[in-house]
Amino acid sequence: MSREAATPGTRALPRIAAGVDAALASIDAELDWLLALSPLGTDALWDEFDASGRTRVSPLRYAEPALDLDATRRRLLALPMDDIESPLLAGVLSEKQRELDRTIELVRLRGTDGFIAASIDLFGGVEAGLLELANRILAEVAASDPLPADSGVDEVVAAVEAEVAWYRTQAPDFGLEITIDADIGSLMMVSHGRLYLDAELRLPRARVQPLVQHEVGTHVVTRYNGARQPLRQLAVGLAHYDPLQEGLGVLAEYLCGYLPGERLRILAARVLAADMAIHDAGIPAIFACLHEDHGFATDDAFDVAVRALRGGGLTKDAVYLRGLRDLLDDLRGGGAFEPLFAGKFALSHRVVLQQLAEAGWVAPPALLPRYTAADDFAQALAHCRTLTVDALYHAHPPRTPAQEVPA
Repeated sequence: MSREAATPGTRALPRIAAGVDAALASIDAELDWLLALSPLGTDALWDEFDASGRTRVSPLRYAEPALDLDATRRRLLALPMDDIESPLLAGVLSEKQRELDRTIELVRLRGTDGFIAASIDLFGGVEAGLLELANRILAEVAASDPLPADSGVDEVVAAVEAEVAWYRTQAPDFGLEITIDADIGSLMMVSHGRLYLDAELRLPRARVQPLVQHEVGTHVVTRYNGARQPLRQLAVGLAHYDPLQEGLGVLAEYLCGYLPGERLRILAARVLAADMAIHDAGIPAIFACLHEDHGFATDDAFDVAVRALRGGGLTKDAVYLRGLRDLLDDLRGGGAFEPLFAGKFALSHRVVLQQLAEAGWVAPPALLPRYTAADDFAQALAHCRTLTVDALYHAHPPRTPAQEVPA
């Protein structure tokens, strides 16, 4: 079951640890929980909601999971965790096993009264400090200059393909599959290394490259780097990796040149919506709060409300603002930036990663995001180290188009 070390200067995991690592990665790949919790027919759902005077909405519908959840859980719990040769590896892999067990339970409870509790167990709830931050952003951060939604899915695909081509000049095996789907419940998202784009996607041209840097420069690059580590979990994600991933993704939008105020407001709205979902608010109430009380456009308010009620109340959306806050706190404290791209992990794993590196099981990242090659990157990062979350936005689009990144 062992395999050769993927990166020079590292060594392969011991036999049993390598087998458990591979099995956990395989189960993670099979358990595409994000797609399992993506509602179907959201355009028709809006039409129905709007026609009702924005007071009623039908229950969300989902595709049936192709996975036998009970059989997968039995396979997961049968792994020989007690036989792993290294206590360090045993700790990391056991933590991932527990997270996958909770993820299986989350999908199993989709659409039931137990879903919110399972979501809080997996992603956390909305702590008082985070809710206070979200409300402060909604009260104090204004939307940036209005821009026309003049770019569609074809332009985004072209930008992504150019991005992949740039990475291939440094790593010929770098790749990315793109799926265009009219029913993904999100403009764009990466799931298990595949980029999903909404077929009806429309956004301002100044936002194309920042979002490409979020999805490709963060999620795909860290997956690529993690896949070259002896520990495969760094490709699929150590336990609780989501906040740092999303924090890095949003920070990439700022470092790339354009993070508008409304983007920060959306992240705050997601926290508010998650908190309302925890307290049994439905889509109409969340929509009314965001649209009528906080001035969000109808499409944004409805999107955030539906996302918050995925599965019955998915609290994952709160991790975006939490992850960004914690990342900026870490950077202000002098935390290193480049090592964060060695794979997918949590900020709390810094010490563990150092121990794994000393043992020869983790290497520095093979690739860094494209925006780090910009001439003014060091200055921009230094500036970010001085900012709090509620100041991390641009009031105006850049004079130089944000899509111009290093050649």
